[in-house]
Amino acid sequence: MTVAPHASGPSTGQDSAPGVPPGISEAGAEPDERTRDRVLSAVLECGPVSAAELGDTLGFTPAAMRRHLDALFQHGLIEVKRAKSSASGAGRPARRYVLSQRGQSKLGNDYLDIAKAALTQLGTLAGPDAVQEFARGRFAGMEERYAPVVEAAGPSIEDRALALAGALSADGFASSTKTVGGNAGRTSMLSMQLCQGHCPIQELAAEFPAFCDQETEVFSRLLGVDVRRLSTLARGGHVCTTHIPVGRVRPAAASAGPGPDSPPGQTTLSNHQQGRP
Repeated sequence: MTVAPHASGPSTGQDSAPGVPPGISEAGAEPDERTRDRVLSAVLECGPVSAAELGDTLGFTPAAMRRHLDALFQHGLIEVKRAKSSASGAGRPARRYVLSQRGQSKLGNDYLDIAKAALTQLGTLAGPDAVQEFARGRFAGMEERYAPVVEAAGPSIEDRALALAGALSADGFASSTKTVGGNAGRTSMLSMQLCQGHCPIQELAAEFPAFCDQETEVFSRLLGVDVRRLSTLARGGHVCTTHIPVGRVRPAAASAGPGPDSPPGQTTLSNHQQGRP
């Protein structure tokens, strides 16, 4: 990680002063373990987050921030995600930190157990369609918030995908895009991949794939083209990857069948496939 060193700064109690035993703050009150619990909580609240952002939030010096993040990483409590800026897409991907599954467990995940139990009971009492409806409602707010951002990008699928990635990153999904198929020599093969390096409901989605289904449907409607989910964090993927065809554009809401402007006998085909590797 690259964090610009500070020549001087406020005393934060993260680096031991001369004569102070290692692991104790300058004030002599806070052991490293308690400090790292604070860092871990900040990563949970702000992640994906950079070391510089964490340092600003907690008031830590760059050296102290590196020391605590290294210790948490070595203990398997945090993970590093790399994401390019959605604005420029240039440069080396930034290092951002999120909690690992072990880190989630350390801080306690009773909420997750409660959510799983509640959804299981909902499915038992009202049927699987009720879980789908619950997931649909959860993503309705996302679609409502993202729609103006994506619409402002114009009709280009590439521009809309970039806008969607930016909105997702602003919400902590560590999202990025890349173009694939550009060397195939066929415009119809050109596509983009939308990648998400973080999912706040990863473990819940692993048990209830309706959440992944509904998120994919939202992406399809926002972009105005059928999309396909190639991999998900919930299913063990390194990132969530959504395939977005660029060369074959059709309204996502249209069903397979003759289009209103299609010549007689021509059928408009859908390429929507919801994959869960």
